[in-house]
Amino acid sequence: MRIAFGFLAGLVFGLGLVISGMSDPAKVLNFLDIAGTWDPSLAFVMGGATVTAFLGYRLVWRRPAPAIDARFDLPTNRRIDGRLVGGAALFGIGWGIGGFCPGPAWTALPLFAPGTLVFLPAMLAGLWLGAHGRSLSLPTLKGSVR
Repeated sequence: MRIAFGFLAGLVFGLGLVISGMSDPAKVLNFLDIAGTWDPSLAFVMGGATVTAFLGYRLVWRRPAPAIDARFDLPTNRRIDGRLVGGAALFGIGWGIGGFCPGPAWTALPLFAPGTLVFLPAMLAGLWLGAHGRSLSLPTLKGSVR
C-alpha cells in the first residue's frame, strides 16, 4: 500500500510540474533571467507550493504518526557544513545552466529533448559520486577536509 501511495504522490507532483511549466527549461531559465526576459509566473507556482506545504505540515504534525507508517522519519543532522553548502551551490549552478532540477528533468524525459538526455545522465552520475565519492580514493587538494 505504501508503494501505491508513493506512486500516486509522485504522479500528482509530476503532473503539477508539467501543468505549471516547470518541466520546460526555457520557462525556468526565463524565470532566472531577472535582467533579461524575466518571466515571473513561476513565482506564483512556488508561492502556491509554499502555502500548500505550510498548511499540510501544520495538519500532519497534529497526528501522532503518519497515515502509512509507524512513525515520522525525520533527519537528525541539523548541521550546516561545507558539504551541504557545496551541494546546494552545485545544485543551483546546475539548475541555472540547464534549466532543470531533478523532478522536472524526469517529467521532461518523454520529450527526448537533447538537454534532458544530457542532464539526466550527468545528474545520475553526480548522485552516484555524491554517495560513493568518499569510498573512492579520489585526489584531494592539500589542506582540504574530507
